[in-house]
Amino acid sequence: MSSVIDHIAIAVSDLERSRHFYSVALAPLGFEERGPWSDEKREIAFGGDGADDFAISDRYRTGGTVHVAFRAASPDAVDAFHAAALAAGGEDNGAPGFRPEYARDYYGAFALDPDGNNVEAVWHAPTER
Repeated sequence: MSSVIDHIAIAVSDLERSRHFYSVALAPLGFEERGPWSDEKREIAFGGDGADDFAISDRYRTGGTVHVAFRAASPDAVDAFHAAALAAGGEDNGAPGFRPEYARDYYGAFALDPDGNNVEAVWHAPTER
């Protein structure tokens, strides 16, 4: 098993505004909108090929914020994510760069979504063993 979490949905106050933000911000990472999780259409899932394990939802009450880190294929993808997130109305919460305080190989960037959730893209540099 390579993942601890099967899926996650975060609360958003405006589904359409957040749909736009995540569609733009996650595109550089190869993730796209995958559609609703239910017939009620109160959640919108995003993911790569064959995956829909991240969703936004207006079903839950906003108030507390979360931190979600998405894997990126390269440092360029992290950079593109950060630029796209800001272009989509996100707020800078950490420019792209290495974060040795987390790990030697950790390259990430952070943006706040329209509800203040901390959204990150991270790439781990190959390490010699």
